[in-house]
Amino acid sequence: MDDAKLKLENQVCFPIYSASRLITKAYKPFLDKLGLTYPQYLVLLVLWEEDGVAVSKITDRLILNTNTLSPLLKRMEKLELLSRRRSAEDERSVIVQLTEKGKQLKVEAQSVPQKLLDGLVADNIKLADVLQLKEKLDEWIKVLSDRPVKEN
Repeated sequence: MDDAKLKLENQVCFPIYSASRLITKAYKPFLDKLGLTYPQYLVLLVLWEEDGVAVSKITDRLILNTNTLSPLLKRMEKLELLSRRRSAEDERSVIVQLTEKGKQLKVEAQSVPQKLLDGLVADNIKLADVLQLKEKLDEWIKVLSDRPVKEN
């Protein structure tokens, strides 16, 4: 048996998983000031780009299942950040729209990306490194979304 394959340090995805968790943790103080969780922030980013979209569009953009997104949207609706309604054209589709409160948060959230980026850039991590990593991860996401890894 090749035990090296099962060492944590040899797992390709562990550094990505760990970095993701640490970056999400780095967002926390900024998002706490806005009264948001990271998943709520992601939903708002989608809606700030294009308001009044179907739940299916949000699930596609965030690569989430509907059963994960629906409770999140329900909580955000209770916080009066957004509203949900059935589409007039297709009753199976639910349209999500920002409320005034949700729209106002965009102004308050303007500084979050730069503050986070400032925290990521350090003596041994340059802005170009961060941008290059993002570009590479975007490629991986596209490949994995189009063609999930198959079992042998």
